[in-house]
Amino acid sequence: MHPEHAKHFLAVEEGQPSLKDSRFAVISIPYERTVSYGGGTRLGPAAIIAASPQIEFWDEELGIETYKQGIHTLPPINCKGSEKAVFDRIEKYVEKYIAQNKAFPFYLGGEHSISQALIKPYIKKYGKKLSVLHFDAHADLRESYFGDERSHACALYPASKEVKVVQVGIRSVGSEEKQNVNSGNVITYFMHDNLDIDKLINKVLKNLTDLVYITIDVDGFDPCVVPGTGTPQPGGFTWYDAMKLFRAVIEKKKICAIDVVETAPIKGTHISEFNVSKMVYRLMGYLTVSKKNK
Repeated sequence: MHPEHAKHFLAVEEGQPSLKDSRFAVISIPYERTVSYGGGTRLGPAAIIAASPQIEFWDEELGIETYKQGIHTLPPINCKGSEKAVFDRIEKYVEKYIAQNKAFPFYLGGEHSISQALIKPYIKKYGKKLSVLHFDAHADLRESYFGDERSHACALYPASKEVKVVQVGIRSVGSEEKQNVNSGNVITYFMHDNLDIDKLINKVLKNLTDLVYITIDVDGFDPCVVPGTGTPQPGGFTWYDAMKLFRAVIEKKKICAIDVVETAPIKGTHISEFNVSKMVYRLMGYLTVSKKNK
């Protein structure tokens, strides 16, 4: 199948299994409202799904065909309407999904602001048993940005007031949010201070609770891995270090959900959406082989 024609993740020839028969669900949220530099995040989810048929089904690292676990792609969440209406819609959608479905959800954004609405139902369900692993170049801890509390620059602020947030990859912090870094519930590991991945992994595992929500802003990667993102920063994670971190967390912690945000396709190249798509498939593989996440 030609990638532009893919309507569901991987687009296997036999068609996707039903949601109830699937281990994983892919849920697109093509929301873009508050980007402050490069645009295009609303196109990210569709581009990631369109790139996915180019992934080999057999995972060379894990030695398994993860797709056989069942992957179901749900229709995108409607992102039309006011900011508040969209966030309320996302939150209600997630609450209903948690209550009715067992398939592990991968939420594809869209700008990072949507994580506010995505994480909130999990905090409501699990309270302080939950912690958040925040993979990002930016702290995203502003209380508001240009008067907007739902800005992408505020993505983790609400969660940080409720549960522990462990940040990795951080290499850009605004003057108006620096007081929130390594304060209260927030533990921030600046990239320049944590280049030894094994030491970083040990610190991250020590500070996360047993139950974890993972939010991945793709600008946490170095731009050589994912150049297509709205606010790239130099010096981010390389592919293998990031995968080593994610695998360790998934092996040692129970993961309740993962969101992947801020992919902004670049015309003329498929590097970003393909690499993000392969990352999603690899994370599905890690969850498949993890005893903690059976």
